[in-house]
Amino acid sequence: MSPNNFDAGEMPEFDIQIITSGGHRIPAHSTVLASASSVLESILVRPQKKRSSEKTIRILGVPCDAVSVFVQFLSSFKCTEGQMKKHGIHLLALSHVYLVPQLKQRCTKGLAEQLTIENAVDMLQLARLCDAPDLYLKCLKLISTNFKKVEKSEGWKFLLDHDPQLELEILQFMDEADSRKKRTRRHRREQNLYLQLSEAMDCIEHICTEGCTSVGPCGEEPCTKKLPCSKFKTCQGVQLLIRHFATCKRRVNGGCLRCKRMWQLLRLHSSICDQPDECRVPLCRQFKEKVQRKGDDGLWKSLVEKVVSARALSSLSLPKRKREEEPKMNLHHHQVRSFLTTQCH
Repeated sequence: MSPNNFDAGEMPEFDIQIITSGGHRIPAHSTVLASASSVLESILVRPQKKRSSEKTIRILGVPCDAVSVFVQFLSSFKCTEGQMKKHGIHLLALSHVYLVPQLKQRCTKGLAEQLTIENAVDMLQLARLCDAPDLYLKCLKLISTNFKKVEKSEGWKFLLDHDPQLELEILQFMDEADSRKKRTRRHRREQNLYLQLSEAMDCIEHICTEGCTSVGPCGEEPCTKKLPCSKFKTCQGVQLLIRHFATCKRRVNGGCLRCKRMWQLLRLHSSICDQPDECRVPLCRQFKEKVQRKGDDGLWKSLVEKVVSARALSSLSLPKRKREEEPKMNLHHHQVRSFLTTQCH
């Protein structure tokens, strides 16, 4: 029966004594203890070694005041901030030993709020002993973020001499966290490159279909009265690349890096384009026919899939107006140049 089921006037008399360190006694109700803790329930039904009319339970090794707060929580399920601040460490240990999940949850949250660089190592040891994973993780993160300062704490110095296993766990966590950060940064850089290549595809289609300031649609002259392109920040750069590609004499022998870059962009467009018969981008159909005859290598297929995926995610995550206002890619950026060259080879 839950202690909350008793009315104020119906609460039975104390029928058990909690004996704490120093011989202090705390009166309690056996029914309340049994309903709040399965461990205390099993102790209560166990036959006592000494025949006596007085029932007792010993809770030793913890300050009497902490035990008093613990017993109070079992009957009311309440604990003040002051009590948590003063006895939180002992209450977590008691909640773990006597299987009181509500109190354990409160202690985990309360102790996490009290975390500092000085007590982080001690809290970590406690969290591991008391099987408090949330508190354990918060301690690890704090130690990892402030490791240089934590190294100077007394807790860390004690750890080095007495708990090499926990030291190893901390260092492994830091190494894994650093690896995760590196993977995340690398993934973001790659996603940014895929988005830039996707934007380059839009820019090429725009130039070859609508024409722009210095390059007209395929087979047409550009309109000299047009203002600078407002759709793509790099439109002028792509136009210069196209004009160079059309007149370069070295590209025949494969000796021009700028022509190779343009060739790769045209190939990438062809791999993405789903209307080659109507497409006005140069070499689109020719690339399609070549792929049908010889196929594409796995590395290039992977690049195409990632660019298509980035393109789809970009169109879903940004409103149309914002997409049009977004700064576009810089085709001359060293990362884009090296990335394209790598994918080609």
